[in-house]
Amino acid sequence: MQHTDIEGGTLQREELEALMGAHGGPLRLIGVDLSGTDLSRLVLDHWVFERCILVQTCFLGARLEGTQWKSCRAAHAVFEAANLLEAVFTGCDLNNTRWQRSKLSQASFSNCKLTGANFTHCASLGLTFTETLLNSAFLSGLSFARTTLDTLDFSDSDLSDADFRKAELIDCSLAHTRINGANFAGADLRGADLSGFRLSDAKLFKGAVISKAQASMLLSELGLSVA
Repeated sequence: MQHTDIEGGTLQREELEALMGAHGGPLRLIGVDLSGTDLSRLVLDHWVFERCILVQTCFLGARLEGTQWKSCRAAHAVFEAANLLEAVFTGCDLNNTRWQRSKLSQASFSNCKLTGANFTHCASLGLTFTETLLNSAFLSGLSFARTTLDTLDFSDSDLSDADFRKAELIDCSLAHTRINGANFAGADLRGADLSGFRLSDAKLFKGAVISKAQASMLLSELGLSVA
């Protein structure tokens, strides 16, 4: 798909709407500062954002299907109720962003920072995360079923009612997470850090596969060791 490049500068909503009217097709914004700008409910399908500053930018209810986000700084940005089907985020700072009620089916996040992000009540079928920080994030109810989770830090996050059925966790951290109501049936947790959980919490992982080292850690509070 052909894009029109817009490089540098600071844009407000009115200026962006003027560019949309002048060019018609999707734009590629490179190094543009949109921090604090209200872009709610705009139709930005298939746009590309490269190295943009999007701190506290509001995309509430915006159409962002098929968008690409590369090396953007977007802490505290709002994506609530936005349509982000098949959106791709790579190398972005998305700390403390808000995604409640957004449509994230088939979207992907790679090498991103999502500390404190809120993903509650999202449509998440096919949503993928790779090598991403999700510590202290709100991920309750998300589905990770039958996926391979690679190098994800979920520490201190809320994973209550999340679906991990038959998921494989590789080099991931579940340390000190809240997992009440989560489903781990058939999940392979041998590559996960389970620090902070006690033997009394083991029932929360019902149906999961853990390693001898993890079992030993859970039993250690009783003074038992696994030979």
